[in-house]
Amino acid sequence: MKTSDFYYDLPKALIAQHPCDRRDHSRLLVVDRVTGALQHKHFFDLPGELREGDCLILNDTKVLPARIFGTKEGTGARVEFLLLKDCGNDDWEVIAGPGKRAKPGTRFSFAGSSLCCEVLDVLEGGNRLVHFTYDGNFYEVLDQVGQMPLPPYITEKLEDQSRYQTVYSEHLGSAAAPTAGLHFTEDLLQTIRDKGVRIGRVTLHVGLGTFRPVKVEDVTAHTMHAEHYVLPAETAALINQTKANGGRVIAVGTTSCRTLESVATFRGKIEAAEGNTDIFIYPGYEFKCIDGLITNFHLPESTLIMLVSAFCGYENTMHFYKVAVEERYRFFSFGDACFIR
Repeated sequence: MKTSDFYYDLPKALIAQHPCDRRDHSRLLVVDRVTGALQHKHFFDLPGELREGDCLILNDTKVLPARIFGTKEGTGARVEFLLLKDCGNDDWEVIAGPGKRAKPGTRFSFAGSSLCCEVLDVLEGGNRLVHFTYDGNFYEVLDQVGQMPLPPYITEKLEDQSRYQTVYSEHLGSAAAPTAGLHFTEDLLQTIRDKGVRIGRVTLHVGLGTFRPVKVEDVTAHTMHAEHYVLPAETAALINQTKANGGRVIAVGTTSCRTLESVATFRGKIEAAEGNTDIFIYPGYEFKCIDGLITNFHLPESTLIMLVSAFCGYENTMHFYKVAVEERYRFFSFGDACFIR
């Protein structure tokens, strides 16, 4: 299968630059993956699509305000740092730009805070290893100086940074939001619970590799980025009980899907687990856990549209994407959603 098989034409005007005024008022395209039938609804209609005995699995990762701007000691040159990975002992892997200003040994300060850093090394691929010093709690300082690391296709300023977090976000560590979850409100989640649908959580910290384009034409030659996940024991028990009782396991987002399918694939069953996954799901993959998927609309030729195609079927997927464009759905992180059942 070729990467170009997953191309579709998307007018730039359909790339959502800001969230819907109310989280659950975004549109929802309901897709039957067996028949290909489509229904046009809104996200607040989701409870009507769920059944008593189903379970929803949410990714409760929290996005770091990981975009910070430093001033180089001695010259005053400005450098942008994007925090990627906590390496321990206040050392972080970062993207620095312009990179030529961030050579090993250079130091930077961050206005309005006690935060400083020194570049320790240039890593393979050009990322930097830096060491931070600060007063107090690192994440509290980061909240003072950091900005949300919005995807490159969002060019407008986000006025309310909380709109790039899910209402159930808890564990800091992501460089990007699990965007399928952005549509939920506390009231909507309660309505879903009241219907007899149980809710479980996993954590997968989303890396910037999620936006990395597939640069090879042969899909199978692409190497996925690794991301850290946690599947708690109570969530594993909920999933196994749901399956045993004939309910559906519905993943909210490709991140929740990848977590569940990683554990089911590499451990042979759903059980408590923690680790790193670089699972690459594309057509031909046999799903071992999920029965439904709630997700946004993804970039052409991306690994995420490949995952959706694996679950929904290639022809079905390319068809409903074509319909979504024709019906002027909003695309990508702040866009509308689909429920594939």
